[in-house]
Amino acid sequence: MNDKFKELHDKARQFYLQDEYLDLPLKQMHTLVEEKFAELIVRECIDVVQRTVDGKPVDDLKEHFGVE
Repeated sequence: MNDKFKELHDKARQFYLQDEYLDLPLKQMHTLVEEKFAELIVRECIDVVQRTVDGKPVDDLKEHFGVE
């Protein structure tokens, strides 16, 4: 895993290490972390595209992955 993926995965884990999520079963916690990790990857892709191209491609990516 490269450094950027590790950073995003750590952010996803930290997001769910808040008190309100600590009582969840481990399997559910794992699922939430993996979903958040995927979301962060998509957001990172959108940021890269947005810096390169303005407009429709970014909106298409957001819609395709359901990211606001």
